[in-house]
Amino acid sequence: MTRPPTARWRRRARAVGAGLVADLVLGEPAVEPHPVAAFGTAMGRVEDRLYADQRAAGVAYAGIGVLAGTTAGGLVPITSLATYLTVAGTMLRATAANIGDPLARGDLDAARLALPALVGRDPSQLDESEIARAVVESVAENTTDAIVAPALWALLGGARGAYAYRAINTMDAMVGHHSERYERFGWASARLDDLANLAPARVTVALVAAARPHLAAGVIHTVRRDGRSHPSPNGGMAEAAFAAALGVQLGGPVVYPYRTEDRPLLGDGRRCQGSDIDAACRLSRDVTLGLIAALFAAGTVGPPRRRRNRAPDRRTFMHRGSFSWTRGAVGVFARRRLSQCLE
Repeated sequence: MTRPPTARWRRRARAVGAGLVADLVLGEPAVEPHPVAAFGTAMGRVEDRLYADQRAAGVAYAGIGVLAGTTAGGLVPITSLATYLTVAGTMLRATAANIGDPLARGDLDAARLALPALVGRDPSQLDESEIARAVVESVAENTTDAIVAPALWALLGGARGAYAYRAINTMDAMVGHHSERYERFGWASARLDDLANLAPARVTVALVAAARPHLAAGVIHTVRRDGRSHPSPNGGMAEAAFAAALGVQLGGPVVYPYRTEDRPLLGDGRRCQGSDIDAACRLSRDVTLGLIAALFAAGTVGPPRRRRNRAPDRRTFMHRGSFSWTRGAVGVFARRRLSQCLE
């Protein structure tokens, strides 16, 4: 039997929800440097000092990053603030729109120029459909990485959990690549990121299904059929869910500067087009709203308060005992008088 949520958990759920609302309303914090960017700069210096083409060096690098994240959470233990700083849903949608708007105008060159801000692919030879597919896939995967996962880790571990997750995800983005330089050094960061996103990716699927209830059966079917075929144990879940919800097909060849992948196809829909970028952004926003609603519901609708059984009053016992003794004594006296009368 699961224990009912405590007051602390309910307060934390409300704090995480407030952080998500702040990201929706305020966008990225207007501070320079941004805390995540400052962390990335610091970890770049750590890489310069520790780099070696071996896993042990990468394990040390990842350990320092996680320690830095948890320490930051301990120094500033404000869950709502940590959530706001580690969530980047508004920035994700704005970056995607900066690519989708040129596509809508038919300006492929401008879209290709903006694409590296969101994905690491080589955009030089991509047509409209491939650019749109790259953006939709990134929005899907980053709905987990930039919204759902930091919120869930903040719910689980407060500010420490949120900052530790953001540290892991940032290190994965920096060194978790299948390239000659990072194949071994980035192994620990990549595996940590896979582990940290294992549950959030599945929660993202549930939120996508909830955001599009008329398509929920298709979303679940597509995720079960196609999600595990993706090279990432988590990215495929979100991408398959988005493919089903948007009625498109994702996957296929992906050209990076350092390698080429031929990914399995996800979904049964048509090829992506420029308008699907806006649809993907709306779906990502709806997932965020659903998560906010769930957090505030968990934070406000607690279990019924159980009434404590009051300890019996000692005077009650004394009264009952006295009454029982008196009744017994009267009975004995009456029986004796009756016997005397009968004799």
